[in-house]
Amino acid sequence: MNLYDTIIIGGGPAGYTAALYAARSGLKTLVLERLYAGGQLTQAPKIDNYPGFPDGVDGVTLGLDLQKSAHRFGVQTEYTEVHSVDFSGDIKQLHTTKGTYHSPTVIIATGAAHRHLGLPREEALIGKGVAYCAACDGMFYRGKTVAVIGGGNSAVGDALLLSKVAKKVYLIHRRDTLRAEQVSRKALEEAETVEFLPGLTVSALLGEDRLTGLQLQTVATGEERVLAVDGVFVSIGLSPATEVFRGHVPLDDKGYILAGENTQTEIPGIFAAGDVRSKEVRQIVTATADGAADAAQARKYLAER
Repeated sequence: MNLYDTIIIGGGPAGYTAALYAARSGLKTLVLERLYAGGQLTQAPKIDNYPGFPDGVDGVTLGLDLQKSAHRFGVQTEYTEVHSVDFSGDIKQLHTTKGTYHSPTVIIATGAAHRHLGLPREEALIGKGVAYCAACDGMFYRGKTVAVIGGGNSAVGDALLLSKVAKKVYLIHRRDTLRAEQVSRKALEEAETVEFLPGLTVSALLGEDRLTGLQLQTVATGEERVLAVDGVFVSIGLSPATEVFRGHVPLDDKGYILAGENTQTEIPGIFAAGDVRSKEVRQIVTATADGAADAAQARKYLAER
């Protein structure tokens, strides 16, 4: 039987930090990763807001270094996908494409993916004018013209953040009114460099080697126009990777796992870390903090048993 003290699902910053701390405390630790070390990090050409890297670091390098740090202390990694789980007993069962793994403690660190526009060449232009995190990539557009797509609190927050560094910020929303809270809308109205463009959708991304503009379509009439921008930040929400856990752990109305700051869920022995957890701030540094807390809670749970 593939039995471990703790199994972490997801090999991003939260997952490998949890693995590192668990292994250092003497736990037999396994990471199950679907694709590659680093998770969403690998999409970032440069990360400038993670402490300890004064010149920044690319996402692939950081992801691999997180894995190496964990492997140094005996963590094992299996590249496989979890397709079903059973958390009902003292020993949890994780059914994967490579077989079934067992552990009394499971740390879910599967993350959340930014929703994409679904437009041609969107993937090719990521890091070349197309971005999904203003806090991560906003500084690359200092003194430039950018657009934010979305109408909720996150989109307005991104527009306000970018207004502090960019020369001009366009906030594009398909509806005539924003869904953001009143206090956010008021702050937006007071931001001189932000212009709200309602009733529009993006029908195409323009530019060859990098983004040069957006083709906009008026929702009401179908009329199209071109907007020249140096970058676009897509802020239309996140999709947590929790479908396989539905019915096994409590989720909030958006699909995130309900777990407190101690990372424990209602299910004994099940913990959540990083972007998959219901919380306010989702950054690399908060994911690693969750991972450290998860490992401590898992160790405590095992000691009490």
